[in-house]
Amino acid sequence: MKARLRAVLELRNRLSTQLYAAIGSAVVLTVAASLVGWFSFNQVGEAQDRVNERSVPELVAAFGVAQEGGVLVVAAPRLTTATTTEELAGVSAEITDAYLALQEALDVLSQQSANSQAFERIQTEANALIENIREIETEKTETFDLQARNQNLRVRLQTLLEEIDKTLVPAVDDQLFFTITGFSSLDEPAAQRDDYFSEEQVSQYRHLADLLTDSGIAGSLLESAYSISEAPLLEPLRERFESSEGRIQSSLAAIDGTRVSRQVSPLANTLIVLGSGEEGIFALLDQELRLAASQRDLLAENRNISLELVTSVNSVVSAANLNAQEATRASTQAALTGRTLLLGISAISIGGALLIAWLFVGRVILRRLQMLSQWMRRMAGGDLEAQVEIGGRDEVADMAAALEVFRRHALEVQRLNLVEELAGELQGKNEQLESALGELEKAQDQIVMREKLAALGELTAGVAHEIRNPLNFVKNFSEVSEELLVELKEVLEESGDALSTDQKGIIEDISGDLSSNLERIGSHSERANRIVHDMLMMGRGSAEWQSTDINALLEEYARLAYHSARATDADFQLDLQNDLDPEAGELEIIPQDMGRVFLNVVGNACYATDQRRRSASEQGLSITEYMPTVKLSTKRTEDIVEVRIRDNGTGMPAEVAEKIFNPFFTTKPTGQGTGLGLALSNDIVREHGGTIQVESAPDEYTEMIIRLPIERYRENGSEEDGGSGEPEKEAADSLEPEMEATTSE
Repeated sequence: MKARLRAVLELRNRLSTQLYAAIGSAVVLTVAASLVGWFSFNQVGEAQDRVNERSVPELVAAFGVAQEGGVLVVAAPRLTTATTTEELAGVSAEITDAYLALQEALDVLSQQSANSQAFERIQTEANALIENIREIETEKTETFDLQARNQNLRVRLQTLLEEIDKTLVPAVDDQLFFTITGFSSLDEPAAQRDDYFSEEQVSQYRHLADLLTDSGIAGSLLESAYSISEAPLLEPLRERFESSEGRIQSSLAAIDGTRVSRQVSPLANTLIVLGSGEEGIFALLDQELRLAASQRDLLAENRNISLELVTSVNSVVSAANLNAQEATRASTQAALTGRTLLLGISAISIGGALLIAWLFVGRVILRRLQMLSQWMRRMAGGDLEAQVEIGGRDEVADMAAALEVFRRHALEVQRLNLVEELAGELQGKNEQLESALGELEKAQDQIVMREKLAALGELTAGVAHEIRNPLNFVKNFSEVSEELLVELKEVLEESGDALSTDQKGIIEDISGDLSSNLERIGSHSERANRIVHDMLMMGRGSAEWQSTDINALLEEYARLAYHSARATDADFQLDLQNDLDPEAGELEIIPQDMGRVFLNVVGNACYATDQRRRSASEQGLSITEYMPTVKLSTKRTEDIVEVRIRDNGTGMPAEVAEKIFNPFFTTKPTGQGTGLGLALSNDIVREHGGTIQVESAPDEYTEMIIRLPIERYRENGSEEDGGSGEPEKEAADSLEPEMEATTSE
């Protein structure tokens, strides 16, 4: 029992219990205020809904019906006054839009209107108005059709009357002349008096004259019909035309069988059909005038319907206004009641909140939390020696006790962190040492490779020297043999007839073959001697600046690179193309160094094309589908000479092209490249004041562009004749006397 009482007392002293009680009171007051507000707003909302969802839409729909009905009534006379089909189509489109808007307003009104009888009356009047307008539109279309047909008939009438005049007037004159003189024409002799001056001829003349007169009267009546504006006024003209029609028929019957009858009868019958036929002028004009009268009646009826529609809409508007006023009064009363209750609840809530903030929050919670915050800031600043002491049995006291435990643990963690930091520093030093060891091993490998290359260069120079002496012997003895052959030919010529013709021919053939063979031996020995000379020059290192033909230098070292590739792989083939500018001329350069650049770049091009050739061969492509090609080109401008070396090899991506001039960077397999060739080439070109750059696309091409200044480039403080290559040059030049002596032998 005591334990339970103690737990109840502790629970009552807890901050959470006190806060829950305060928050619960605030929640009760908030719920009460919310209920009052909800009730008041609900009342206001219901009234507002009555206005917004019924009265206002009903008013808008009613005004819309009246407005669109007025638009239709105004548009109807424009239909009747339209003079072209395009104008009629435009008015019809406006009427269609107004009809759709009217139908939409009627649909809204049918959903909102509480007076079904008033809506049915409005619906009936609107439908009658729309039906009348549609009928006017239809009749107007028929009127356009009738007008067009009448116009065609009028044109035909004018043409027909002209043809009748052209036919009847000469016929009447000829008949009168024949009746008086007996001459039917001036080319024929006169007839007997009994034949031409007879009752029959006089009667024929009279009927022709009557036919001419009656045709003119009938045409005038038809022309007059187009000026009639009322259908009843058309009937007297129709009767007079029918009378003229009877006389025309009598005249036609009287002259039937004559030559003139065959010309006049079709024209007169056509005139009768134009006037009195079912599709004649009188019939079409009668239809047109009746349609016009019908349209006037429909317009008058539309005005009456519009007035009735406005009256019906006004009744709906009046009813909607009454509903809106009633809803507004109810909304005002509900708002007033809710405002009074909310003010009372708000005053109670504010007073309770002030008491809780002053007595409980300020004096009990915040003061102790501020003390706890001060200790926490001291600990965050590194002061872990001060102990945390806050009395009480609530949550703040529990937090103080937990903070004290955290302080003790933090002291232990601080010691452990120091040990871990020292271990981390030691690990970092070990990693740095391992990285330095890896770089040292790599540098050692590169130094060994360079030593091997240097030894290979010395060996190459020695071998070239040893080869050059036998080559000189071959060359010298080939020249001596040529001289001996010349002497042999002279002896044969001096011998005269000592030899037969066949023997002379055989000897001359053999001499020619020997001369040809000796020329070939000399040519190839010169070629071998040139290759050996290039190998010796490669071993000399940097030499002095010389004025050098850049085109010849490029060709020479390109051939050397090609022969080197052929020596490595006998299957290697290359199409070496030259596009050299003859104006490139000579540049002041170090030819051995620049030759190394060309040799390196062309050698790389040969390697790239050979790699692509091997890949193409593995894919089954023939030499006609892929031919390794290297194109050499030079171009001289005002300040520079540009050398381009382009191959159709494997190419390279952009990330590789960015690194190719870095020392020790290579894409070749291990043992096939040191990564120093292009780096040294870049240094040589820069020492000459030029630039070297690369353009490439994977599996398409690679083009190296070397630009050299025309004027010699001199760095500040450099000496013209200095250089580290002098000892090697002297060593290489020391070979020349021995070679020349061998040649002289």
